[in-house]
Amino acid sequence: MPSSMELTALALLVLGVVLAEPASRALATARWPARDPVGALLVWQAIGLAGGLSLLGAGLVYAVAPLGDSPAPAFATLADAVVAGRLPPEVRTAHVLALVATVLLGMRLFVVLASVTIRTLKARRRHRDLLDVLATPWPDAPGTRVLDHPLPVAYCLPGRSSRLVVSAGVLEVLEPDEVRAVLAHEQAHLRERHDLVVLPFVAWGATAPFVRGMVCAQLAVAALIEMRADDVAAARAEPHELVGALRAVGGSAPAAALSSFTTALHARIGRISAPPEPLAAPLRLLVRAVAVALVAVPTAVLLLPG
Repeated sequence: MPSSMELTALALLVLGVVLAEPASRALATARWPARDPVGALLVWQAIGLAGGLSLLGAGLVYAVAPLGDSPAPAFATLADAVVAGRLPPEVRTAHVLALVATVLLGMRLFVVLASVTIRTLKARRRHRDLLDVLATPWPDAPGTRVLDHPLPVAYCLPGRSSRLVVSAGVLEVLEPDEVRAVLAHEQAHLRERHDLVVLPFVAWGATAPFVRGMVCAQLAVAALIEMRADDVAAARAEPHELVGALRAVGGSAPAAALSSFTTALHARIGRISAPPEPLAAPLRLLVRAVAVALVAVPTAVLLLPG
C-alpha cells in the first residue's frame, strides 16, 4: 500500500500535469480574461508557479518518501545525510532516480530561463545602442525617441534603461490625440513591467515545447498584456483615438521590443470599440483568491511540517 508521502507525491504530480495541460488550455480559450486582464494575468502567473512547484515537488517528495511522514522533515533528513556524505539505507534506486530526474528538470528550466533572459537583454542592449545613435529625443514627450523612418511604428524596449520609440511615420500619419494614445499604451508596458510577466512563460514554452498547454499559456499571456495596455490607453484617451492609432500604425516591432502595436489587430479593435462588461467585484475577488490558493497549496504541502 502506498505511503502517505507517496500519495502526496502523486497528488502533486497530478496537480502539475493538470495545470500544465487541461487547465492551461481551458484558460487560454476562456472568454472571461478579456473582462479582467489583470486578474487573468495573476491566474496565469499562479498556474506557472504552482505548476512548476508541483511537478518539481512531486519528484522531491517521492525521493524522500522513505524518510518521514511529511515532506519538510524528510527534506531536512536527506540534507543532513548528503552533508554527511551518505544516503540513508531506506532510500532505494527508484528514489535516487526520482531525485536525479527532478534536479535535471529544475536545472533545465533554470538554464533555459537564464538563456532566454540573457539573449533578450543582449538584443535589447544592441537595439538600445542603435537607437541612441539613430533616433533623436522628442521634446514633446520626455523619454521618447523618434526614429526617422516613414513606416508608422511604435514600440518600447523595457529594462532599467528603457526606451519608448515612435517613427517619423507615426507623427505624420496620426493626429496628436492618437499619438498620445500610442504613448499611453507603450508606457503601460514599461510602467507595469510586462516584459517580466511574459518572460517565465517564454522559458516554460522553450523548456517543453511539446506540451501544448505551455505554448497556449505563452500566447494567452502575450495577448493579455496587450489588452491591459489597451485598457490603460483607453482610460487616458478616447477609445476612438486608440482605435484610429491601431488602424494607422503598421509594420512590426523589432525582435528586441516587448510587443508590436499590430498584435491581434482586429480582435483588439473590436474589444476597444465595444468593451466587454468588467467582471463583477465579487468575481474579481474570487479570481485573485484562486490565484493565491493555487500557489499556496503546493507551497504548504512542501514546506509546512506535519
